[in-house]
Amino acid sequence: MKVGFIGLGHMGGPMCRNIIKGGHQVVVHDLVEEAVQACVGLGATAGGSIGGVAGQVEVVMTSLPMPKDVEAVALGPDGIGEHAPPGTIFVDLSTNSPAMMRRIAAELAPKDIVTLDGPVSGGVAGAEAATIAIMVGGDRAAFDACLPVFESFGENIIHTGELGNGCIAKLCNNMVAFCTMTAAAEGLMLGTAAGIDPGILDQVIRNSSGDSRSHRGLAKSAFARDFAPGFTVDLAYKDLRLALELADELDLPLLLGPPVHSVMRMARGQDQGGENVTAILKVYEAFMGRQVGPVE
Repeated sequence: MKVGFIGLGHMGGPMCRNIIKGGHQVVVHDLVEEAVQACVGLGATAGGSIGGVAGQVEVVMTSLPMPKDVEAVALGPDGIGEHAPPGTIFVDLSTNSPAMMRRIAAELAPKDIVTLDGPVSGGVAGAEAATIAIMVGGDRAAFDACLPVFESFGENIIHTGELGNGCIAKLCNNMVAFCTMTAAAEGLMLGTAAGIDPGILDQVIRNSSGDSRSHRGLAKSAFARDFAPGFTVDLAYKDLRLALELADELDLPLLLGPPVHSVMRMARGQDQGGENVTAILKVYEAFMGRQVGPVE
């Protein structure tokens, strides 16, 4: 299948490279030339522009930081809508607003461009290993047509129903993960303040009912003092904001999401927006004036 891929960052880059390794013809574009060349070196073709990609493929995929970026690439000047031929399938792999995806789809539909929302979960490690989950909303026939491409870079591929459901599933998943991670930060700080070796506490939690991937990731960052960006505080803040906006649209009260969003806002206020989302721990450390780490 001939696939276009726009957005070759922390997640998009490894996903695209796995599509290439899967034997598909791939045309790529990114604002960072080094990212383009990393894919070209594996056999991709540089599209040169958004239009240069969209005009010559069957499926065009985007992996971009913010909803406004997806909107600009899909609907803006020299965008997908201007250049993709009738019959093209557009798949956004970003974490986006379901309302935004439905609006984009409505504007592309008269041009016979079918839109799918396909956000992913599993982090950079999952993207590199081709083990990420892909939650896809939209036309079932388009999903089936794209399935060989999805299978080249993901492991758990779920058709979630109508367009927008992929985004809804991703926002709910991320809200659960972020709330769990914040609880892990509080638990480790509480134990540290009370005098237990955090390494021992971590061993207890990971072998008890408090265990989760979110806890393990935060504890690993805490003990290594490694908050290097992968999935950043800024991106997590954006994702949780989208979840809260969805709740506002539904007039649904959320009791845990809003305070977790405030913790992220405090982390950003401490200039940690570009660090890994596990850096939310530093908010608690700043209040307590001490670090979480094994007792030496």
